[in-house]
Amino acid sequence: NKWWRHTPQIMWRHYYCRTQPQRFAVLSNTPASSTSVLANYNNARSTFTITTPSARPFVGGATLDAQQRSYAARQMFDKILVANRGEIACRVMRTCKTMGVKTVAVYSDADANSLHVQSADEAVNIGKPPAKDSYLRGDHIIEIAKAKGAQAIHPGYGFLSENEGFAIKCQNNGIEFIGPPPAAIEAMGSKSASKEIMSKAKVPVVPGYHGSNQDPSFLAKEASKIGYPILIKAVYGGGGKGMRIVTSEAEFVDMLNSAKREAMSSFADDKVLLEKYVTRPRHIEFQIFGDKYGDAVHLFERDCSVQRRHQKIIEEAPAPHMTEELRNTMGVAAVNAAKAVGYVGAGTVEFIFDCETNEFYFMEMNTRLQVEHPITEMITGLDLVEWQLKVAAGHKLPLSQDQLHINGHAFESRIYAENPNQNFLPGTGKLVHMSTPAVGPALRVETGVRQGDEVSIFYDPMIAKLVVWDKDRAAALRKMDLALSQYKVVGLTTNIEFLRRLCQHPVFIKGDVETNFIPMYRDQLFKPTPPPSVRSLALAALHTVLSDQKAAQDATHTKPSNDPWTTLSGWRQQRSSGRQLKFTAAIHDDANKAESATKDQEYVVELVQNNSHIHNPTSSSANNKYEAIVSRVEKKGEGKAAKTTFVPLGDPIQVSGEIKNDGEIAARVGSETVPTAHVLEHDGKLHIFESGQYQQLSLPRVTYTPGGGSKGALAAPMPGKVISVLVQPGQSVKKGQPMIVMEAMKMEHTIRCPDDGVVKTVNCDADQFVAHNHVLVRMED
Repeated sequence: NKWWRHTPQIMWRHYYCRTQPQRFAVLSNTPASSTSVLANYNNARSTFTITTPSARPFVGGATLDAQQRSYAARQMFDKILVANRGEIACRVMRTCKTMGVKTVAVYSDADANSLHVQSADEAVNIGKPPAKDSYLRGDHIIEIAKAKGAQAIHPGYGFLSENEGFAIKCQNNGIEFIGPPPAAIEAMGSKSASKEIMSKAKVPVVPGYHGSNQDPSFLAKEASKIGYPILIKAVYGGGGKGMRIVTSEAEFVDMLNSAKREAMSSFADDKVLLEKYVTRPRHIEFQIFGDKYGDAVHLFERDCSVQRRHQKIIEEAPAPHMTEELRNTMGVAAVNAAKAVGYVGAGTVEFIFDCETNEFYFMEMNTRLQVEHPITEMITGLDLVEWQLKVAAGHKLPLSQDQLHINGHAFESRIYAENPNQNFLPGTGKLVHMSTPAVGPALRVETGVRQGDEVSIFYDPMIAKLVVWDKDRAAALRKMDLALSQYKVVGLTTNIEFLRRLCQHPVFIKGDVETNFIPMYRDQLFKPTPPPSVRSLALAALHTVLSDQKAAQDATHTKPSNDPWTTLSGWRQQRSSGRQLKFTAAIHDDANKAESATKDQEYVVELVQNNSHIHNPTSSSANNKYEAIVSRVEKKGEGKAAKTTFVPLGDPIQVSGEIKNDGEIAARVGSETVPTAHVLEHDGKLHIFESGQYQQLSLPRVTYTPGGGSKGALAAPMPGKVISVLVQPGQSVKKGQPMIVMEAMKMEHTIRCPDDGVVKTVNCDADQFVAHNHVLVRMED
């Protein structure tokens, strides 16, 4: 396999050997106009002539002689292009910055303001949001790299990272592909071909059929020979696509057809292989690294057994219950697998480990840096991206196998925008609020998004990877649970609470993991949603009152006051009075059923502020002290015969506090201080984070529609009394901003602006009684 590369000063001829995939750049170090060079590889010899008007050693794609190796050891790229997005692009750029290597980002229209664009030294738009129109445009990316003077391209993971054709094009254009040789990508890209190579290299493989005969009747016979249950897998598959578990001969044909259709749709190839299905498997993978001089090492194992939809969700290193003998045996097999394909750079050899027999089998090799590589970095103290760049630039491996050691234990949790209660259905939208635990040497947050960013429909919905380290597994797992409790996201449904339940599960704590873990313990992991605590309801009510008071003060440009006539509270002179607030919680009472199992439960919180606080204030915060009566609303009967009763949830409790920045509320509930609670409002809901718990409540708001037959009019949702008017004509208002506070049936209702706009007229006054559908405020058209 031969190809030519031309530059203005030098003509190169490269040889590529498929059986031993090293690439030879043969050149002369003398300025002779024509030099005859003898290339040797094992016993193969070939002689050819090149023209070298101004020759210099080629670093980063060649097998070099001793003189050139010495030169290469001093070299590093000046600039690379990162052909990816999100957290992996940010991760690569972070290491490049510490190494003094400049970076070029590429981005789609959807990512114009993304974190990876701002993290790079330069950035170039590559097209529309769909990946095929942007991040998969290999030729365009190469042209950008050449135009920007990038000497190498780092593909990250996904997109072009395992694309043999792209790797070849990079080399043909004089750009180093920071990854394995094209032949290694090709060999490992086919699950069937890779297993044949591994068998020849004496690496254990799962019993099965990996051949080319795709006749359904032939495959059915092979399945019977293997013995059910079997696994049908797309030859070029990944991510669980084109994969089916078949438990009996009767369902084989239907499952085969289904797998083939999915494989064709996802990979444009419907070829499948058959394997014995291991009923109690673990997913154990080894991080391997090879250089251009034939050396390879492993950096120990990771356990990635806990998965949903055949995709990893939480990983750890080292694997629990791994013996040193088994680690050495599997590690040697992983290194042999790498050497069998002449591997260069970072890769992962994945094994299926049979919990019943303690045997392991080669599953596949990922020819790229893995998503979960940070946990390997945590237990080895190494920077794998730095290793990638050094190896690609022609350096030898920084450490030998006997210099590598495990220190402590690490976990990685993948935080996704998804709904676990809807079969982990992915979500999209804006990260209205996001705060993370404090990062440090033992805690990393690998992310490509910030508060205010969008999780797009075009790309993977992963928000971040949360990575922790500690001295042992138990300590690391406790740290992970704590860190997850400190991760706060509003605007999108996430899997954070589900990850916490995984960390707290007694079987997971013992380390008895397998790939069927989630379905095996579904009842415990998908628990019914607990009702909100009295403390959460009291905090919600306190936050609502304080927020409305602040809105009134901002609207009237007044300072906080103890004057009862300038507060939102609705307190009446000469008597203790209260404000009743209604909240609704969605209770998912059966986790094994679909979303239809969710029911709404109403709660009422009455905040009582007595006379002493009004007439004898002792400080500016006196009006922030209340007595809270929390009740559950029970309804019996229907129609006119329906009866509603309030069932108190315990004795009245004292509540006080103040709102700080970014939703933080410092409060005291009963005898307990709640110093770091967060109550955040978004899209008609309150999101309450306190004491490591999360609760979502519907706000005590009304649904309003234009009233009085006029577009842009806000109408009274019921007959009642206007307590406060918070806006004035000509005022610009934002969606969700309080405008009018009304009282009806001893309940207060805050009328909020449905959309951004400008107030045209205000048609009510404080203390005015209004009828149902009375137009309270008109907005400019």
